[in-house]
Amino acid sequence: MTIKDVAQSTRLTHLQLSANVSLKDITEASPTQSPTPDLLIGQERAKRAFEFGLGVRSTGYNMYVMGEQATGRFTLIKEHIQQHQSAHLELFDWLYLNNLENEREPKVLKMAAGESAAFVKDIETFIDEVLATFPASYENPGYQRRKAAITRHFEQKYDKAIDEVEKLAFQKGIALVEEGNSVSFAPIVEGQPVSDADFSAQSDQTRAHYYQLIDELEVTLTEALLELPGWQREAAEQQKALKVQLAEQGVKPLIKELEQKYSSDISILMYLKQLKTHIVETIVDMLCEENKDEKQDEFDRRAMLVDIYLPNCLVSNKQNASAPLVYEANPNYQNLFGKIEYTSVQGSVYTNYRMITAGALHRANGGYLVLDADKLLSQSYVWEALKLALKFGRIKLELPQQEAGMVNSITQNPEPISLDCKLILLGSRDLYYTLQDYDHEFPELFRVLVDFENEIDVNQQNLAHFVARVNKEVSALGLASIELKASEKLVQHSLRLSEHQSKLSARFADILELLHEAKYFCDIAQRDHLLVEDINAALSAKKMRTGRVADNFLQDIQEGHVLITTSGDAVGTLNGLTVLEIGDTSFGTPARVTATVYAGSSGVVDIEREVELGQSIHSKGVLLMTGYLGNKYAQDFPLTLSANIALEQSYGYIDGDSASLGELLALISALTDIPLKQSIAVTGSINQLGEVQAVGGINEKIEGYFELCKNRGLTGEQGVMIPYSNRVNLMLSDEVIAAVEKGDFHVYTIDNVDQAITIMTGKAAGALNTRGRFPKHSVHQRAVQRLFSIYATVNGGHDD
Repeated sequence: MTIKDVAQSTRLTHLQLSANVSLKDITEASPTQSPTPDLLIGQERAKRAFEFGLGVRSTGYNMYVMGEQATGRFTLIKEHIQQHQSAHLELFDWLYLNNLENEREPKVLKMAAGESAAFVKDIETFIDEVLATFPASYENPGYQRRKAAITRHFEQKYDKAIDEVEKLAFQKGIALVEEGNSVSFAPIVEGQPVSDADFSAQSDQTRAHYYQLIDELEVTLTEALLELPGWQREAAEQQKALKVQLAEQGVKPLIKELEQKYSSDISILMYLKQLKTHIVETIVDMLCEENKDEKQDEFDRRAMLVDIYLPNCLVSNKQNASAPLVYEANPNYQNLFGKIEYTSVQGSVYTNYRMITAGALHRANGGYLVLDADKLLSQSYVWEALKLALKFGRIKLELPQQEAGMVNSITQNPEPISLDCKLILLGSRDLYYTLQDYDHEFPELFRVLVDFENEIDVNQQNLAHFVARVNKEVSALGLASIELKASEKLVQHSLRLSEHQSKLSARFADILELLHEAKYFCDIAQRDHLLVEDINAALSAKKMRTGRVADNFLQDIQEGHVLITTSGDAVGTLNGLTVLEIGDTSFGTPARVTATVYAGSSGVVDIEREVELGQSIHSKGVLLMTGYLGNKYAQDFPLTLSANIALEQSYGYIDGDSASLGELLALISALTDIPLKQSIAVTGSINQLGEVQAVGGINEKIEGYFELCKNRGLTGEQGVMIPYSNRVNLMLSDEVIAAVEKGDFHVYTIDNVDQAITIMTGKAAGALNTRGRFPKHSVHQRAVQRLFSIYATVNGGHDD
């Protein structure tokens, strides 16, 4: 094949630089009965896996949804769960009841969905009826008479004992004097008790006589009143029993009514049994008539009873409700497992069962919980607790580690709640395989993998869904319609995002973002019909907003700060193509590749690696060149040379092997002293056999070099050389396609090094003949001669 034939066979036409999505294709993809726009575009593998995961309710069949963000993962989850609402899923209401025997260990009450509200209302009514009954019941005449009788009986016993002592004292000339709650004795002189002053005037003998009598009487009084505490205790117990009896009489019909209503629920009956005893004690202690004059008003009394008896409804579902789908954006411990709130009471931290709040696991119980895996795993304590909950099927609320140091506080240890929830993790591929390798429990708990494709095949069905989804979003934006050319542009943009002529990008959120931005320009034009001009304006505006760095690179080249030549020939140097990613934007820019060769045995030295700027993949590409050189040229003598290769004026880390083809061409040019075309920029990866392999960022690379050539003036000689296998990745801009159509710019696709050498040097690379020799004057023949010459020089010989 001649040099001209090689150039013509590898040069692409303008029709091959982009996918030909015609207006006719879009029209056929928009039938009269358009498909449901909510259906996810493509992703059949993910759909089937998700349907399987929904259908299996066994333990461990939780799901890991793997793929990039904005590919519709949550859309699939939401829509399929709504369509798949399983009738066999039974929802429950969950409540915490005060454990009246141990307040630090609240009890769980499980009720059918929708029944908790009625139970809570019944307890509220019960509290109101108790408040209406007490303390009013303690004021009725019957209770007051029975209470007075108990008091009178006690007083009679007391009076009888005092009277007997008083008679004895009177017989001995001593008077018994009662002042308030105290009893004392005084001598009687001339029929009257004497005062202390008169008594002190008596003789010592008289006073000693009376002292002795009084001591004897005090002993008698003590003996007579020895049973007084018992009488008081008996009276108090009788009064308390009376209060308890009245409280029981008032509460019994209220409790009985609740017992009859909930006779089929053993848990409620056990709670009512506790309640029957405890409420009587509460009434006696706090709602009897002795407390009616305290400052505590009715609201305070009701709040007190609510804090003790009203159930804490943690989760309340509606009857016949669909299974809950809960997405927790911040999966920390409190948001997942709930929390116990605290309040300060007289300087101490206090809590009770009514201060327990639900977490995402409680709300999703009986349904589905969706979490972001990376956010979840950032908190190891939460991850371990969640695995325990899934493994044992219960939600155990414990104090997080950061609160374990709380002192001077009353804590709660609520009873665990049984868990029946399917957990769905959203995460990346790398994270999934990392968990598979390092967490042995992960495969047991997440048996279903839902793998989302990054790209979607272009076919009529997917195009139909694409257009339907676009039309739905256009309507949601308040626009009347979108023209078919605009829809075509959106399809082309999606192909551009996927870098493939027959694959749509699965990131449909990017298309929606572009629609929203295009609406801005449509509004400026005061139209309600979205045109392709609006799409183009939105794309141009985004390129302008994010193009500062790219423009600065181009300006540096134009001003000569970065040396890039786009015309003429030069030995040992050419233009490579690189792509830079900064934030959410990427752009291509040329980079100068140089190589030098001299006599020596150091081999091929990668300057970038030597200064620790070249990363591993880039260094691998350079090492592959040595393998190619040895395989191609050094079959009959040892490969001996010293060469340096560098990407000039690069001051950051370099990775990737897309420059290996350009580096090899520069090395062969320096080795053979044959100049290379500076008007053609090169990108591609090579292997040791000289085959050219595909690289990434191909569109940005081509457009970056085209922009430089356009600013300097297109000559018709400029172009780019890319791997043949990258043809399907071409989705170039209209401007580049137009320049290629006019012949002002060229795109060459090659699949081996020989083709690249021929195009870049204008000389035949050369092929081995039957004797194992390259043709004279071919590039390969000159390379062999130079390498043998270097070998001979280094080893002290000469070449004839």
